[in-house]
Amino acid sequence: MTNPSTPPPALLAWASRVLGARPRVQEVSSPREASRVWQLVLPGPVRFYLKISPKAVMYERETFALRSAAPALGAGGAPQLRASSAHHLALLLTAVAGWPLNELMLAPSEEARAYRQAGALLARLHAVGDLSGPRRAEAERALQSAADGADGHLARAGDRLSAPERKLVRDLAEQLRTLPPLPLAFIHGDAWDRNILWSKDLQQTGWIDFERSRPATAVQDFVLMACSTWVDRPDLRAACLQGYGRNLTPQEQHAVTCLAALDAVSCLVWGPKLGDPGVTARGRRTLDRLMAGVFA
Repeated sequence: MTNPSTPPPALLAWASRVLGARPRVQEVSSPREASRVWQLVLPGPVRFYLKISPKAVMYERETFALRSAAPALGAGGAPQLRASSAHHLALLLTAVAGWPLNELMLAPSEEARAYRQAGALLARLHAVGDLSGPRRAEAERALQSAADGADGHLARAGDRLSAPERKLVRDLAEQLRTLPPLPLAFIHGDAWDRNILWSKDLQQTGWIDFERSRPATAVQDFVLMACSTWVDRPDLRAACLQGYGRNLTPQEQHAVTCLAALDAVSCLVWGPKLGDPGVTARGRRTLDRLMAGVFA
């Protein structure tokens, strides 16, 4: 089913009331995403987006992040939440300047600048999240929860993995349970180049799409980059961690390796399901590298 080209009338009326005028609407949803997104155009320099979350939990996570943590990223570092509607699972956001890094062709020095800023913004996000009470408990359980999901991932992947590969994934998942306590944070949750916007005019980075943000171990925000861009670009890994302000500890790096195995299986499930060969290839490459013992 394709996304509708315009929002539901009641939702558009709500957004128009918030903005004080009826905007011109352009549908900009990603074909791979369940979210529905429209750009709302009004006179003036500020652009807005209207987004319907695919699930209530994603709406709740993104709303909470944009209200409580993302403002610490500063002007242009994240969208600003103008309004939200629990009834529609909708968020009305300001636009972040720039274009996703995965869609840009940049000189290596400019890419490094973008990743350095991205790492610095992640450090701010990780530092400001409220980890009191139940949120701290959720963060402390994060690696255990990831390990608990291994069998489900493997069952859905079926025969896309060999018996030795399945054993390796189970072994690495179990190792997550034995790691010492790692630094906790309020993480972005979907931190990789398609959610990093880079403005060439402003030479500025911003993060978007906080619908998977949550309390967790800080290192979980580096897994997707470690399984994608950083594989062939260690310079970008170095730039991001330089901006973040520290390198990963040996225990955190081992956690990345273990979590990469789970990401690989997830890719081998969702890549074919979504008809996305890029996701499938990422999972297969990660698994091949883990089997060869060269993942780092």
